[in-house]
Amino acid sequence: MTYNKKLFIHVMIIAALALAYTLGIVFDPERTASGSDLLSWIDPQLVDRIDRIGIESGGETKELIRKNAGWFVSHNGKDYPARQMRVEVFIGLLAKRAPYPVRSSNASSHERLGLTENNASRILVSGGAGPPLLDLLVGQGDNTGQEVYLRRRGQNEVRSGEDVFISYTESPRASWYNLRLFPESEDGSLDADSVQRLTVYAGAQMPGGDAGAAAAAPAELRVFTRSGTEWTFSGISIAGADMNKVDSYVRGILNVEGDDFSDSDEGGLMLNHSRITLELGDGSVRTLRLGPPDETGRRLARVSESPYTYSLAGWAAERLFRDASFFGKQ
Repeated sequence: MTYNKKLFIHVMIIAALALAYTLGIVFDPERTASGSDLLSWIDPQLVDRIDRIGIESGGETKELIRKNAGWFVSHNGKDYPARQMRVEVFIGLLAKRAPYPVRSSNASSHERLGLTENNASRILVSGGAGPPLLDLLVGQGDNTGQEVYLRRRGQNEVRSGEDVFISYTESPRASWYNLRLFPESEDGSLDADSVQRLTVYAGAQMPGGDAGAAAAAPAELRVFTRSGTEWTFSGISIAGADMNKVDSYVRGILNVEGDDFSDSDEGGLMLNHSRITLELGDGSVRTLRLGPPDETGRRLARVSESPYTYSLAGWAAERLFRDASFFGKQ
């Protein structure tokens, strides 16, 4: 191939790329939408004022409240820790400026679009005293399945926009809970590097998983101690230990999640079957205590200084107590 021909091909490729880039800008939905189509449901400048969010859907109401700079799910008179990132992303969607073209201004369209007060989902956002910052009704999706109909409560105007809200309004209450036994691990403020010593009291091993039977084996006490990037062990014999696996094990403990909160043992009196103690670099100590497994293997768990008792699935509890073979190099 001659030099001139190669040059011609390169020039054509560059021209095609430039054209594609230009078309992408020209036909960007946010650029082509009219000024009246672009809006944010909540003024971004008011986001810091938000202290309560109510979500009504399918006869169920989820209530999120902000206190002490954190979000909680209020239920049955108690406040449970919420998934901070989920709440913040949800608020970000409400405050994001995006295309929401007007589809109708006639109240007669509300029932057909699922936007009557009886059949729509509702998002109520408040910030201090005074009227709510937002009272939004979320209706059904359009024929494409890509957009959803919305209107402010008390107004007839109907708009449509990308379906980013239904996954929040239709999700169960538990999806808003931060069910990590160590909630700080959600944002990385507590990670494996924070742990300097780990003491694992495995508890009596019950034959056949029957918590009421006589113990078949004595309780085990294992100690993992950090020394720089290495770990030393006591009470457990590990041939050719893989330090990455030890770090993974510690990380798994910090990230363990329950599947719900429980009121079965609020005082923690039954949580004396086994425990894990973490000594952190800042000098603090956290102790995770677990009750005996029930007939399905499920266990109750609580961390010291926490007012919450968690329900922990059997498979999740088993990962807290690994055999020595888990830590060996393959």
